[in-house]
Amino acid sequence: MPLKMIHVILPAAAENHIRNIAANNSVISCEKGDTLDGDHVEYHLLTQPGERQIVIDSLQKLLGTSSRSRINIMPVEATLPDVEIQATGDTREELMIKMRQGASLDGNYLMLTFLSTVVALIGLLQDNVAVVIGAMVIAPLLGPNLAFAFGTSLGDKKLMTQAFTTALGGMAMAISISAIVGFIWGSVPESREMLGRTAVGLDGMALAAASGIAGVLSLTSGLSMTLVGVMVAVALLPPAATFGYMLGLQEWKMANGALLLLIVNVVCVNLSGLLVFFAKGVKPRLWFERRMAKPFLLSGMAIWSGLLLLLIFVIGVTPR
Repeated sequence: MPLKMIHVILPAAAENHIRNIAANNSVISCEKGDTLDGDHVEYHLLTQPGERQIVIDSLQKLLGTSSRSRINIMPVEATLPDVEIQATGDTREELMIKMRQGASLDGNYLMLTFLSTVVALIGLLQDNVAVVIGAMVIAPLLGPNLAFAFGTSLGDKKLMTQAFTTALGGMAMAISISAIVGFIWGSVPESREMLGRTAVGLDGMALAAASGIAGVLSLTSGLSMTLVGVMVAVALLPPAATFGYMLGLQEWKMANGALLLLIVNVVCVNLSGLLVFFAKGVKPRLWFERRMAKPFLLSGMAIWSGLLLLLIFVIGVTPR
């Protein structure tokens, strides 16, 4: 359910401020809880998605009043009487938690990348669409790509660096594994699934752009991104596996085609994701943070757009 309960711990003197925030932002209910040690009080605010970001931004201004102050955001499965939901979506703070998890270069990420690459290679070599799709289900490539776009929107250099490192590490692993398999296999298979990833067209660009847009919309709406993750993996993992495989075979022409497709898809996913974050109004809370983030946002749009135009030109002049 899109309703969330905001649990706040603040000094008792802040009660009037909390009441005003609740009254001015259509909070469904604002209840005072227990009094804690040190003259602090708990408050429980039941909020709708459309107002939650404003409420949290206002409450954050009160956090500096005490080192014990805290804001917790908790999901609400149901509430009675029923409440009509006007919108859906997560706050900037909730999105940040998801992005940091998706951009984490840990053992789980590497293991899932390894397994999805192996399964994708099996599907590509056997020309089995079902197996390729199965690899997409476990491929974790959505997280770092959207995290990079999110970090660019906020001007968060730490998140951008982490997401870039994670995405690069995953791609490098997929390409390396595929190159080893290609070297061992020793021949180009008669597989439409694999050979289809050695050329790029506008349809591939449209798939990658749609994947990025769907990923951000699902993320910001608080919906499940499993199916969207499959879309992004379809756009990124098979070209990466095909590129590595052809490198292992030293089939340079087909390797170049797969690499071009991979680069096009990466650019489309990141550009579309960045544009949707911008359209959804995702930006830092404080004005000076927004001012510092603006060059990152504009530069990101300019760089990704320039790369996309360059790639379209290269595709147009490249013989097939």
